[in-house]
Amino acid sequence: MESASDPIDFLQQEVAATRRQLLNNGLYHSLQSLTDLRRFMEHHVYAVWDFMSLLKALQRDLTCVQVPWIPSARPATRRLINEIVLEEESDVDPQGQPTSHFELYVRAMEECGADTAPIRKLVAAVAEGRSIERALEIANAPASVRDFVLTTFDVIATGKPHVIAAAFTFGREDLIPDMFRQLVGDLGRRFPGQLDTFNYYLNRHIELDEDVHAPLAHQMVRELCADAPERWQEAQQVAIRCLEARMALWDGVKFGQHRAALA
Repeated sequence: MESASDPIDFLQQEVAATRRQLLNNGLYHSLQSLTDLRRFMEHHVYAVWDFMSLLKALQRDLTCVQVPWIPSARPATRRLINEIVLEEESDVDPQGQPTSHFELYVRAMEECGADTAPIRKLVAAVAEGRSIERALEIANAPASVRDFVLTTFDVIATGKPHVIAAAFTFGREDLIPDMFRQLVGDLGRRFPGQLDTFNYYLNRHIELDEDVHAPLAHQMVRELCADAPERWQEAQQVAIRCLEARMALWDGVKFGQHRAALA
């Protein structure tokens, strides 16, 4: 249990205003039709995808993924990140078959009629060795998406595990239950048969992130920042930056909806 003097508590207090601003953004209330939801998913899928690179950067830095193997310095953190990798990269779908959360999301997009061609182009371009910037161009990603993804890869490029862990924890894992709880609602009732996989994805994320991943991620940040005030300061700065990047991504969805309505 986190104590009253836990620096995690202080960090959360420092980012609370930005977090509230994001959660009160109003995007979710604007998702009134299946067309709105499709547009949301076509933007959000990029965040589902680049999240995996944050995760794998942590696995690279905090465990050993080389041959020959040697034990990494922090056994507890090693276990934390490997537990999260297991469920994000190889969870199970509604039929009990292994899949990543990204692949599950793409399947949910197909089920509700969202366009998966752009994200597939991006993944194919990355697989061919193209830069992230070029892959985003090939996918014709919206400006808000490009900015969001490039922010993620800027964080990864710092090479600082505590910075990457803070982005992962406070820009992603710690945020997801509150974000997705607003979406689950009555989607299944309003759109029967078209959102079964998406509802499964949402509920699975709420279950894992709130009950398992967020506490593990807090512990990871706590261990990586340790007693170094400058690390806690950097963690706070990157958390706010990532929350602001998410707000800009949501604004991109909302403005796209507005333009579509006027067309």
